Amino acid sequence: MDELNERLEAFRGQQNVRGKGALATLLFVTRTAGEYGLPLDASMLRTEKKGQVKRLSKSAVQSILGDYGIVRVLAQEGGRTSRGSLGLMETYVTFLNRLHEEGLADLGMIEAYWVEQVLDFFASKPLVLKYDVGRSLQSLLKDLLIEVRKRERETTGATYVGAVLQHLVGAKLELAMPDLHLEHHGASVADAPLARDGDFLIDNIAIHVTTAPSHSLMEKCQRNIESGLTPVIVTLAERVELARGNAEMVGIGERVDVFAAEQFLAANLYELGGFQIEKRRSSLQDLVDRYNEIVDQCETDPGLRIQLGQ
Repeated sequence: MDELNERLEAFRGQQNVRGKGALATLLFVTRTAGEYGLPLDASMLRTEKKGQVKRLSKSAVQSILGDYGIVRVLAQEGGRTSRGSLGLMETYVTFLNRLHEEGLADLGMIEAYWVEQVLDFFASKPLVLKYDVGRSLQSLLKDLLIEVRKRERETTGATYVGAVLQHLVGAKLELAMPDLHLEHHGASVADAPLARDGDFLIDNIAIHVTTAPSHSLMEKCQRNIESGLTPVIVTLAERVELARGNAEMVGIGERVDVFAAEQFLAANLYELGGFQIEKRRSSLQDLVDRYNEIVDQCETDPGLRIQLGQ
Protein backbone atom coordinates (compact mmCIF):
# COMPACT_ATOMS: atom_id res chain seq x y z
CA MET A 1 0.00 0.00 0.00
CA ASP A 2 1.85 3.05 -1.30
CA GLU A 3 -0.37 5.47 0.57
CA LEU A 4 0.21 3.71 3.89
CA ASN A 5 3.97 3.70 3.34
CA GLU A 6 3.89 7.39 2.46
CA ARG A 7 1.96 8.17 5.64
CA LEU A 8 4.44 6.16 7.75
CA GLU A 9 7.37 7.91 6.11
CA ALA A 10 5.74 11.28 6.79
CA PHE A 11 5.11 10.38 10.43
CA ARG A 12 8.70 9.21 10.88
CA GLY A 13 10.00 12.46 9.43
CA GLN A 14 7.65 14.73 11.39
CA GLN A 15 8.46 13.00 14.69
CA ASN A 16 12.16 12.68 13.82
CA VAL A 17 12.14 8.95 14.57
CA ARG A 18 15.82 8.00 14.43
CA GLY A 19 16.95 6.56 17.76
CA LYS A 20 16.56 3.14 19.32
CA GLY A 21 14.19 4.35 22.04
CA ALA A 22 11.69 5.78 19.57
CA LEU A 23 11.83 2.70 17.36
CA ALA A 24 11.31 0.42 20.37
CA THR A 25 8.30 2.47 21.45
CA LEU A 26 6.63 2.45 18.04
CA LEU A 27 7.25 -1.25 17.54
CA PHE A 28 5.75 -2.06 20.94
CA VAL A 29 2.69 0.15 20.45
CA THR A 30 2.06 -1.37 17.01
CA ARG A 31 2.13 -4.89 18.45
CA THR A 32 -0.16 -3.78 21.28
CA ALA A 33 -2.61 -2.35 18.74
CA GLY A 34 -2.58 -5.72 17.01
CA GLU A 35 -3.42 -7.48 20.26
CA TYR A 36 -6.16 -5.11 21.47
CA GLY A 37 -7.45 -3.78 18.17
CA LEU A 38 -8.09 -0.27 16.91
CA PRO A 39 -9.08 2.31 17.89
CA LEU A 40 -6.63 2.16 20.78
CA ASP A 41 -6.96 4.06 24.06
CA ALA A 42 -3.64 5.73 24.91
CA SER A 43 -4.53 5.77 28.62
CA MET A 44 -4.11 1.98 28.81
CA LEU A 45 -0.45 2.43 27.83
CA ARG A 46 0.42 4.91 30.57
CA THR A 47 1.85 3.81 33.92
CA GLU A 48 -0.06 4.83 37.06
CA LYS A 49 2.24 7.81 37.62
CA LYS A 50 1.83 8.64 33.93
CA GLY A 51 5.59 8.96 33.43
CA GLN A 52 6.34 5.94 31.27
CA VAL A 53 4.86 3.64 28.66
CA LYS A 54 3.24 0.73 30.44
CA ARG A 55 4.77 -2.75 29.85
CA LEU A 56 7.34 -1.36 27.43
CA SER A 57 10.59 -3.22 28.16
CA LYS A 58 13.64 -4.77 26.58
CA SER A 59 12.08 -8.25 26.72
CA ALA A 60 8.84 -7.06 25.13
CA VAL A 61 10.68 -5.43 22.22
CA GLN A 62 13.10 -8.32 21.75
CA SER A 63 10.17 -10.75 21.67
CA ILE A 64 8.73 -8.84 18.71
CA LEU A 65 12.09 -8.71 16.93
CA GLY A 66 12.53 -12.41 17.64
CA ASP A 67 9.46 -13.12 15.51
CA TYR A 68 11.49 -11.74 12.59
CA GLY A 69 14.60 -13.72 13.43
CA ILE A 70 16.40 -10.71 14.92
CA VAL A 71 18.34 -11.38 18.12
CA ARG A 72 20.40 -8.20 18.25
CA VAL A 73 19.36 -5.98 21.17
CA LEU A 74 17.70 -2.74 20.08
CA ALA A 75 17.60 -0.95 23.45
CA GLN A 76 18.63 -2.20 26.88
CA GLU A 77 15.66 -0.46 28.49
CA GLY A 78 13.42 -1.06 25.50
CA GLY A 79 12.82 2.67 25.17
CA ARG A 80 10.99 2.77 28.51
CA THR A 81 13.25 5.39 30.05
CA SER A 82 13.88 7.36 26.86
CA ARG A 83 12.91 11.01 27.12
CA GLY A 84 9.79 11.67 25.10
CA SER A 85 8.63 8.04 24.85
CA LEU A 86 5.31 8.76 26.52
CA GLY A 87 4.55 11.75 24.30
CA LEU A 88 5.57 9.80 21.19
CA MET A 89 3.33 6.93 22.24
CA GLU A 90 0.32 9.23 22.57
CA THR A 91 1.01 10.94 19.23
CA TYR A 92 1.42 7.56 17.54
CA VAL A 93 -1.80 6.16 18.99
CA THR A 94 -3.65 9.18 17.55
CA PHE A 95 -1.93 8.51 14.21
CA LEU A 96 -2.91 4.82 14.22
CA ASN A 97 -6.50 5.62 15.14
CA ARG A 98 -6.69 8.07 12.26
CA LEU A 99 -5.36 5.45 9.85
CA HIS A 100 -8.02 3.07 11.20
CA GLU A 101 -10.76 5.60 10.51
CA GLU A 102 -9.49 5.95 6.93
CA GLY A 103 -9.28 2.20 6.40
CA LEU A 104 -5.49 2.23 6.03
CA ALA A 105 -4.41 0.59 9.29
CA ASP A 106 -2.86 -2.68 8.09
CA LEU A 107 -1.03 -3.46 11.34
CA GLY A 108 0.97 -6.30 9.83
CA MET A 109 2.42 -4.00 7.21
CA ILE A 110 2.93 -1.24 9.76
CA GLU A 111 4.85 -3.54 12.09
CA ALA A 112 6.98 -4.81 9.18
CA TYR A 113 7.74 -1.19 8.28
CA TRP A 114 9.12 -0.44 11.75
CA VAL A 115 11.10 -3.69 11.77
CA GLU A 116 12.72 -2.53 8.53
CA GLN A 117 13.63 0.76 10.22
CA VAL A 118 15.20 -1.21 13.07
CA LEU A 119 17.32 -3.16 10.58
CA ASP A 120 18.38 0.11 8.94
CA PHE A 121 19.32 1.45 12.38
CA PHE A 122 21.47 -1.59 13.08
CA ALA A 123 23.13 -1.30 9.68
CA SER A 124 23.98 2.36 10.24
CA LYS A 125 25.96 1.64 13.40
CA PRO A 126 29.64 1.11 12.57
CA LEU A 127 31.88 -1.45 14.19
CA VAL A 128 34.23 0.13 16.70
CA LEU A 129 37.97 -0.47 16.80
CA LYS A 130 38.81 0.76 20.30
CA TYR A 131 42.23 2.33 20.58
CA ASP A 132 44.25 1.97 23.76
CA VAL A 133 47.88 3.10 23.64
CA GLY A 134 48.75 0.67 26.43
CA ARG A 135 47.67 -2.44 24.55
CA SER A 136 49.28 -4.32 21.68
CA LEU A 137 47.99 -3.86 18.16
CA GLN A 138 47.21 -7.56 17.91
CA SER A 139 45.00 -7.38 20.99
CA LEU A 140 43.13 -4.36 19.58
CA LEU A 141 42.51 -6.20 16.32
CA LYS A 142 41.46 -9.31 18.21
CA ASP A 143 38.87 -7.29 20.14
CA LEU A 144 37.56 -5.86 16.87
CA LEU A 145 37.08 -9.36 15.47
CA ILE A 146 35.29 -10.39 18.67
CA GLU A 147 32.85 -7.50 18.12
CA VAL A 148 32.42 -8.56 14.49
CA ARG A 149 31.59 -12.12 15.56
CA LYS A 150 29.06 -10.79 18.06
CA ARG A 151 27.34 -8.71 15.40
CA GLU A 152 27.32 -11.67 13.03
CA ARG A 153 25.55 -13.80 15.66
CA GLU A 154 23.01 -11.05 16.25
CA THR A 155 22.18 -10.49 12.58
CA THR A 156 20.39 -13.37 10.88
CA GLY A 157 22.07 -14.50 7.67
CA ALA A 158 25.04 -12.16 7.99
CA THR A 159 28.64 -13.23 7.35
CA TYR A 160 30.54 -10.27 8.70
CA VAL A 161 33.80 -11.86 9.87
CA GLY A 162 34.97 -12.99 6.44
CA ALA A 163 34.07 -9.65 4.87
CA VAL A 164 35.84 -7.57 7.52
CA LEU A 165 38.93 -9.78 7.35
CA GLN A 166 39.14 -9.65 3.57
CA HIS A 167 38.78 -5.89 3.32
CA LEU A 168 41.19 -5.19 6.18
CA VAL A 169 43.82 -7.29 4.42
CA GLY A 170 43.11 -5.52 1.13
CA ALA A 171 43.44 -2.12 2.80
CA LYS A 172 46.64 -3.17 4.53
CA LEU A 173 48.23 -4.37 1.28
CA GLU A 174 47.46 -1.10 -0.48
CA LEU A 175 48.83 0.98 2.39
CA ALA A 176 52.01 -1.09 2.43
CA MET A 177 52.46 -0.70 -1.32
CA PRO A 178 51.07 2.71 -2.36
CA ASP A 179 51.64 2.01 -6.07
CA LEU A 180 49.60 -1.18 -5.87
CA HIS A 181 46.05 -1.08 -7.18
CA LEU A 182 44.19 -4.22 -6.16
CA GLU A 183 40.94 -5.48 -7.60
CA HIS A 184 38.46 -5.62 -4.72
CA HIS A 185 35.33 -7.78 -4.65
CA GLY A 186 32.42 -8.14 -2.27
CA ALA A 187 33.27 -10.81 0.30
CA SER A 188 30.24 -12.87 -0.73
CA VAL A 189 31.60 -13.24 -4.26
CA ALA A 190 33.38 -16.58 -4.57
CA ASP A 191 36.62 -16.99 -6.50
CA ALA A 192 35.43 -19.79 -8.80
CA PRO A 193 32.66 -17.99 -10.75
CA LEU A 194 35.09 -15.21 -11.63
CA ALA A 195 37.99 -17.62 -12.31
CA ARG A 196 40.06 -15.80 -9.72
CA ASP A 197 43.16 -17.47 -8.32
CA GLY A 198 42.60 -15.95 -4.88
CA ASP A 199 41.20 -12.94 -3.08
CA PHE A 200 44.25 -10.92 -4.13
CA LEU A 201 46.86 -11.60 -6.79
CA ILE A 202 50.16 -9.71 -6.54
CA ASP A 203 52.73 -10.71 -9.15
CA ASN A 204 52.90 -14.50 -8.68
CA ILE A 205 51.50 -14.51 -5.13
CA ALA A 206 47.89 -15.66 -4.66
CA ILE A 207 46.55 -14.48 -1.30
CA HIS A 208 43.58 -16.29 0.20
CA VAL A 209 41.81 -14.58 3.11
CA THR A 210 39.55 -17.01 4.92
CA THR A 211 37.86 -17.87 8.19
CA ALA A 212 37.58 -21.52 7.12
CA PRO A 213 40.83 -23.00 5.73
CA SER A 214 39.08 -26.12 4.43
CA HIS A 215 40.23 -28.95 2.17
CA SER A 216 38.61 -27.20 -0.80
CA LEU A 217 40.83 -24.18 -0.15
CA MET A 218 43.89 -26.45 -0.07
CA GLU A 219 42.85 -27.88 -3.45
CA LYS A 220 42.68 -24.33 -4.76
CA CYS A 221 46.16 -23.68 -3.36
CA GLN A 222 47.35 -26.84 -5.07
CA ARG A 223 46.01 -25.50 -8.38
CA ASN A 224 47.85 -22.23 -7.67
CA ILE A 225 51.10 -24.15 -7.35
CA GLU A 226 50.46 -26.10 -10.54
CA SER A 227 49.91 -22.76 -12.30
CA GLY A 228 53.23 -21.37 -11.08
CA LEU A 229 51.73 -19.26 -8.29
CA THR A 230 52.74 -19.17 -4.63
CA PRO A 231 49.70 -19.44 -2.32
CA VAL A 232 49.51 -17.48 0.92
CA ILE A 233 46.73 -18.05 3.44
CA VAL A 234 45.63 -15.37 5.92
CA THR A 235 43.19 -16.69 8.52
CA LEU A 236 42.08 -16.22 12.11
CA ALA A 237 44.72 -16.97 14.76
CA GLU A 238 42.76 -19.94 16.09
CA ARG A 239 42.55 -21.45 12.57
CA VAL A 240 46.27 -21.29 11.73
CA GLU A 241 47.06 -24.83 12.91
CA LEU A 242 44.01 -26.18 11.10
CA ALA A 243 45.21 -24.53 7.88
CA ARG A 244 48.70 -25.95 8.27
CA GLY A 245 47.35 -29.40 9.06
CA ASN A 246 45.07 -29.41 6.04
CA ALA A 247 47.93 -28.23 3.83
CA GLU A 248 50.06 -31.10 5.10
CA MET A 249 47.27 -33.57 4.36
CA VAL A 250 47.25 -32.67 0.66
CA GLY A 251 51.04 -32.60 0.48
CA ILE A 252 51.62 -28.86 0.13
CA GLY A 253 52.60 -28.04 3.71
CA GLU A 254 55.99 -26.69 2.65
CA ARG A 255 54.59 -24.81 -0.33
CA VAL A 256 52.07 -22.61 1.48
CA ASP A 257 52.66 -19.75 3.92
CA VAL A 258 49.97 -19.41 6.59
CA PHE A 259 49.59 -16.21 8.65
CA ALA A 260 47.35 -15.26 11.53
CA ALA A 261 45.37 -12.24 10.36
CA GLU A 262 45.94 -10.28 13.58
CA GLN A 263 49.72 -10.69 13.25
CA PHE A 264 49.70 -10.10 9.50
CA LEU A 265 47.93 -6.76 10.00
CA ALA A 266 49.77 -5.65 13.15
CA ALA A 267 53.25 -6.21 11.74
CA ASN A 268 52.55 -3.90 8.83
CA LEU A 269 50.98 -1.25 11.05
CA TYR A 270 54.20 -1.08 13.04
CA GLU A 271 56.14 -0.62 9.82
CA LEU A 272 53.77 2.07 8.55
CA GLY A 273 54.20 3.95 11.82
CA GLY A 274 57.97 3.64 11.70
CA PHE A 275 57.76 1.67 14.97
CA GLN A 276 56.99 4.97 16.72
CA ILE A 277 54.38 4.72 19.45
CA GLU A 278 52.96 8.18 18.71
CA LYS A 279 52.20 7.15 15.11
CA ARG A 280 50.28 3.99 15.96
CA ARG A 281 46.90 5.70 16.08
CA SER A 282 47.42 7.52 12.79
CA SER A 283 48.47 4.23 11.15
CA LEU A 284 45.30 2.58 12.46
CA GLN A 285 43.24 5.51 11.21
CA ASP A 286 44.80 5.16 7.75
CA LEU A 287 43.90 1.46 7.74
CA VAL A 288 40.33 2.16 8.84
CA ASP A 289 39.89 4.94 6.27
CA ARG A 290 41.06 2.79 3.36
CA TYR A 291 39.02 -0.17 4.65
CA ASN A 292 35.86 1.98 4.75
CA GLU A 293 36.48 3.16 1.19
CA ILE A 294 36.65 -0.47 0.06
CA VAL A 295 33.46 -1.35 1.97
CA ASP A 296 31.63 1.58 0.36
CA GLN A 297 32.84 0.39 -3.03
CA CYS A 298 32.15 -3.35 -2.71
CA GLU A 299 29.50 -3.97 -0.05
CA THR A 300 25.88 -2.96 0.40
CA ASP A 301 25.80 -3.19 4.21
CA PRO A 302 27.06 0.01 5.90
CA GLY A 303 27.19 -1.97 9.17
CA LEU A 304 30.54 -3.31 7.93
CA ARG A 305 32.16 0.12 8.29
CA ILE A 306 34.62 0.65 11.15
CA GLN A 307 35.04 3.63 13.44
CA LEU A 308 38.25 4.18 15.38
CA GLY A 309 37.32 5.08 18.94
CA GLN A 310 38.59 5.16 22.48
